[in-house]
Amino acid sequence: MGTILIIDDEGKLRGLLSRVISLEGFSVLQAGTIKAGKKILESEAVDVLLCDVKLPDGSGVDVVKPFKQKFPFLEIILLTAYGNIPDGVQAMKDGAFDYITKGDDNGKIIPLLGRAMEKINLQKRIHTLEQKVSKQYGFNSIIGESKEIKEAITLARKAAPTDATILLLGETGTGKEVFAQAIHNESARAAKPFQALNCSALSKELLESELFGYKAGAFTGANQNKTGLLEEANKGTLFLDEVGDMPADLQAKLLRVLENHSFIKVGDTSATSVDVRIIAATNRDLSQDVKDGKFREDLYYRLNIFTIHLPPLRNRKEDIPLLAQYYLDVFSAKTNLRVHSMSDDFLLHLQQHAWKGNIRELKNVIERAVILCDGTELTSANLPADVQNADGEAESSFNLSVVEKLHIKKTLNHTNGNKSEAARLLGIGTATLYRKIDEYKIG
Repeated sequence: MGTILIIDDEGKLRGLLSRVISLEGFSVLQAGTIKAGKKILESEAVDVLLCDVKLPDGSGVDVVKPFKQKFPFLEIILLTAYGNIPDGVQAMKDGAFDYITKGDDNGKIIPLLGRAMEKINLQKRIHTLEQKVSKQYGFNSIIGESKEIKEAITLARKAAPTDATILLLGETGTGKEVFAQAIHNESARAAKPFQALNCSALSKELLESELFGYKAGAFTGANQNKTGLLEEANKGTLFLDEVGDMPADLQAKLLRVLENHSFIKVGDTSATSVDVRIIAATNRDLSQDVKDGKFREDLYYRLNIFTIHLPPLRNRKEDIPLLAQYYLDVFSAKTNLRVHSMSDDFLLHLQQHAWKGNIRELKNVIERAVILCDGTELTSANLPADVQNADGEAESSFNLSVVEKLHIKKTLNHTNGNKSEAARLLGIGTATLYRKIDEYKIG
């Protein structure tokens, strides 16, 4: 049911309340002073605090705010012998669940505790869900140990808590939407909507309708009002992918949103106000597009307040084994196929490939390989022809050091980082292994 703590210096009343509440299935703890009650709160998982207002070592009203700050899931119900409106108002303002008079409201205690427990359980479910979402879509979900990706994550973490407009630059498939989602989820807007729109995927008319919405009768077929993504993302974040492909007249409307926080729907005569954070992304060179007259200079400077460059996969090849293993785990679970590992030859081919489609291409290659695999280990035979025949793309990857580094990393993974055991399996001395770990910068 839940655990209730009663803080009251009247022993008889405390005992009576304890018996009544415990008969309803609650666990009850007792204290006669604020100091004693605080010790219990710090050592026990208390759900609801029933606290007298006048106590030997202070006022119950005064402890509401500090207790709520320290124990966010704790609900506090204040008990007073004499109703005092100013005290009640202050207690509720500081976060108390309720403020009731002793004796007159004894019949309210049990239903009140039930409602307090409902609120606590709801808060805990929301907190658990938020943690899952944060883990799935936050910065911790971005895989990679390379210097390039870590630098991008560091910049994004710094920008996330602000309301600054962010421009993500990078090739197709480098994870721009993943970064945008992580920035949103670690911002003050995390509980509000995150909307995404690819500006290159729609015609000008459809893009305008999706982005700004329209009024009924604005054009043939507009039989009812449509809410655009800007309005749907109000108080939250709107991610505009491939913003460099946005038509010129829509660029002007987007500029107004950034400058005035308002826009006019298609067919409307009055402005709609919104509070929305814009995260834009493109694989184009916007500065060159500005010079060529293809992109508005004023919009470029409004979007370019905080720029983050996402590296292509070919510049962070040390992350390929990590990403490949992640997608291997995902797709083996999704397809119920018991594929658990990758051969050295398989990993070597992944390292040699140019990955023009970046992470998105790697993801597709691993999914295909898992489906084609007949055993428990992915081999080069499971790779598409263009990845198998990547010999000419990275001749430097054929040198012995690449193969050796991959083999050492795989062995260390197998031994869970036990270097003595890894050295034994590799057939080399421990000192030699340490030297190679340092040489190849194996983390």
